[in-house]
Amino acid sequence: MNFNQLLTDDRAVSPVIGVILMVAITVILAAVIGTFVLGLGDQVSESAPQASFSFDFDSGNVTLTHEGGETLESGNINVSGDDTATGGPNGVSATTPFSDPIDAGSTAEYSGVDGGETIRVIWTNPAGGSTNTIARATAPQ
Repeated sequence: MNFNQLLTDDRAVSPVIGVILMVAITVILAAVIGTFVLGLGDQVSESAPQASFSFDFDSGNVTLTHEGGETLESGNINVSGDDTATGGPNGVSATTPFSDPIDAGSTAEYSGVDGGETIRVIWTNPAGGSTNTIARATAPQ
């Protein structure tokens, strides 16, 4: 047996590299297909919109103004109150709701706000029903 020939023989290198590349390609394809099958790709693109609201509280009423950010659809926006004095939800009702579309300068008025109550602007994802609070403020006592 010639040891010099054994050390310089590189015929098996090409099949080993080929097998490693095939395994890597298979793993990458499985990850991409699994992401779309499980719907994880859709959830990544559907994040809450970026918008800022101002709250103007006046004797049981609150006026919300869309100050800037993304334009929103009124069907995806809900305004709710959380009465911290009673520990439960409060009956905040729209006096003048937002009109479609909600863009910078749009206003809405709500009544039934108690002192110390937290008012939230909640966005509902039209694709999946998940909700996100995009603005909140607490009424003065």
